Amino acid sequence: MTSFLFDGPQHARCTILLAHGAGAPMDSAAMTANATALAGAGFRVARFEFAYMAGRRTGAGVKPPPKAEKVMPEYRAAVDALAASGPLIIGGKSMGGRVASMVADELHAAGRVAGLLCLGYPFHPPGRPDQLRTAHLQVLATPALIVQGTRDPFGPREEVAAYTLSPAIELLWLEDGDHDLRPRKTVSGFNPADHMATMAKAVAAWVARVAP
Repeated sequence: MTSFLFDGPQHARCTILLAHGAGAPMDSAAMTANATALAGAGFRVARFEFAYMAGRRTGAGVKPPPKAEKVMPEYRAAVDALAASGPLIIGGKSMGGRVASMVADELHAAGRVAGLLCLGYPFHPPGRPDQLRTAHLQVLATPALIVQGTRDPFGPREEVAAYTLSPAIELLWLEDGDHDLRPRKTVSGFNPADHMATMAKAVAAWVARVAP
């Protein structure tokens, strides 16, 4: 049974379902910052954990994360369990967003989701730019927004600019952001709160277009 962590108004018009990254749980600092910012923009945000991560809370999930393909059924089950009454955006941080992107088109075609939100997409493993995870993104039909830090080792701006991505995908670049979208204040002049505010504002404008 899927357990959720909720933020934002209970009767918000639009719900955003977020899954965590490969190595940190749904209540990590990065996930909490994202959820808090989106909730502040008026969204109902639901976070959930894949079984391997939930198992770590009891000491049962100490193994490495499974391949993304293995947890696709769990994402579909979370959509079922959430049973959102209004427009639903699916997504997540890093691996969570990648898994959501792998189930998005079937759910969008069925009228069950309005869009896809990826927060720090893992375009490739760090240091291995030849191992791209973009084949399905070339033909993605679901309206998508990828929020990416310009120095994300999983896909910095100069590399992503050369990728072939579906026209359904929009990119929001956060200057000097890392994989958690966090900038170095002394280098960029920004702070994490600035980037969270920019992200939430951009998501609100994007959702207004894809789920009017």
